[in-house]
Amino acid sequence: MQTCVKNRKRHLLFSKRNLATLPVGNQQVLKTRMDIQQGTLALMVLRTLEVLGPLHGYGIARRIEQISGDQLALNQGTLYPLLLRLEQEGAIASDWGPSENNRRARFYRLTRAGRKQLQSELRDWQQTADIIARFLAITEETQS
Repeated sequence: MQTCVKNRKRHLLFSKRNLATLPVGNQQVLKTRMDIQQGTLALMVLRTLEVLGPLHGYGIARRIEQISGDQLALNQGTLYPLLLRLEQEGAIASDWGPSENNRRARFYRLTRAGRKQLQSELRDWQQTADIIARFLAITEETQS
């Protein structure tokens, strides 16, 4: 299912590495690029797996794009190294299985350690958001 998105910015998530990018999604709407705070993609991946259960990499990418309202596009050069790192850290585990179209795919699932990591990252993210909200609420009158 393809949707046409007009007059909406869409941001491509990049890792800090200089890798070739293979964006997932509609190439015509990828006109701008936004750097996302380091660790944000890991939070999105862990939360997606917590909510939806085991998913293959393409499914994770599509769900993140969908939840963002197609404002974000993940490239494989960013997602798969992150999945590998999360697996090496023990936050996720993977198993091979058939995808929706009967192709062999690696399915990722959240581990107990991953749930703990997610809760910690959610607390950290909320604290950061609260601090930023305080700065955005500052006006000249509140500084007098």
